[in-house]
Amino acid sequence: MPRSSLSSSPAEPDAQHSPVHNSDMRLAEDVQQRLLAVAHRRTLVRGESLFHKGSSPDALFGVVSGSLRVSVVAPGGREAVIAMLEPGHWFGEVSLLVGRERVYDTCAVDTTEMAVVAAADFHRLVAEHPDVHMAFTRLVCLRLRQALAWIDDVILMPLPVRLAHRLLTLDARAVAPAEEGGGGTLLGVSQEDLSFMLGVSRQSVNRQLKLWEEDGTLRVRYRSIELLDRAQLERHAATPP
Repeated sequence: MPRSSLSSSPAEPDAQHSPVHNSDMRLAEDVQQRLLAVAHRRTLVRGESLFHKGSSPDALFGVVSGSLRVSVVAPGGREAVIAMLEPGHWFGEVSLLVGRERVYDTCAVDTTEMAVVAAADFHRLVAEHPDVHMAFTRLVCLRLRQALAWIDDVILMPLPVRLAHRLLTLDARAVAPAEEGGGGTLLGVSQEDLSFMLGVSRQSVNRQLKLWEEDGTLRVRYRSIELLDRAQLERHAATPP
């Protein structure tokens, strides 16, 4: 079944390393309801783009079900995946607030339903409702804090620790268990996605995942990772090799 959580903001676990909890990145229920009241729905098929880098900021978006890949492409064609957006996450507010073009690409990882709030409606809500204004001010600050934490990871942490951190972040966003017979939590991210996120080769990611598969931390599946032992992964994140 497609995952959907825009209508609620359940408490979520979080990776110990992060100064920003993923539950912090969710908007309060009353703010979400104001947005949903003026939003229309749009469905994307797998691989379909929502918007490209350089496009005009014409709307705010929320993920209702499915997931989106957020990425940038270097002049040489290399793609870097910035984030995977899961149900319950709103995005696009920065370009709307500063009135500048988009700075990244987004595309659907699977069939994805979006809530789309037109720019005019977003600006009206921000102007008329202080709680909406404060919610997005806080969200922008949290995104900045998270970005700085990721920069620290890239500069200071070895690959196994960075990879464990990223998987824990993805686990905190997951809202559905693996399919019957799995027993773990299915993270909808491929080895290629992880290599782009971390700026390393797919082979390096694969080698580390295989080691963690051997110790029972996770299972590598087709275009996904099944997390079997979160506590073990937290130990990997906390202890440099």
